[in-house]
Amino acid sequence: MIENFSDYESLFNKINQLSKLNIDIYVIGGAALLYREIKPSTKDIDIVVNTREEFDELTRALKILNFRDFSPQITGYDNFNLAKKLKNEDMHIDIFLKEICSKFSFSKEMVKRSEKIISLDKIKIYLSSNEDIFSFKTMTERPGDLDDCISLAQRGLDWNVILIEMKSQIKNSGKDIWITWINERLIDIEEKGIVIPILDQTNKLAITYNESLDVK
Repeated sequence: MIENFSDYESLFNKINQLSKLNIDIYVIGGAALLYREIKPSTKDIDIVVNTREEFDELTRALKILNFRDFSPQITGYDNFNLAKKLKNEDMHIDIFLKEICSKFSFSKEMVKRSEKIISLDKIKIYLSSNEDIFSFKTMTERPGDLDDCISLAQRGLDWNVILIEMKSQIKNSGKDIWITWINERLIDIEEKGIVIPILDQTNKLAITYNESLDVK
């Protein structure tokens, strides 16, 4: 378990020294919540890069730093499109190339909402917004991610941003099954006593998706 974000900062500095290209790295999971002091520790770091060139260069640098391919069976991550999972003795890194899960991508608006926290010669590190991290975590089935969603909701979220992003993703890529995953998790969260102001709207989106299957 990683309890200090400084461990990741040390890694980013090493990657910066090795990289031959400029790389924008977006942190989308628990490591971002660790930085923001929303959770005390995390098992791994989930990151997104938006181009194949950045992905290849990041992977090359990590391999030099003795990270190796690691493909365990991880309960709760079945919905995700992991491009690469790497580990060394101390750290696990999950890398996504643009697309997080089926037809749900790291959008231009998500890029705009991200917070730049580190700027080095070759690499820049951004943290996804709490709203986008919440959306990603509703797509897994891990109990820990449900707890993180509750913590984020209690901290305060702009629910309109979350809903607009969902509708934009549907418009740009076509309705897909991820809306049903999100909606089911929102129901679970509300059953824990958290008010979800957009639940009626996400229910309608999920119903529309299911009706589209009947038409096919």
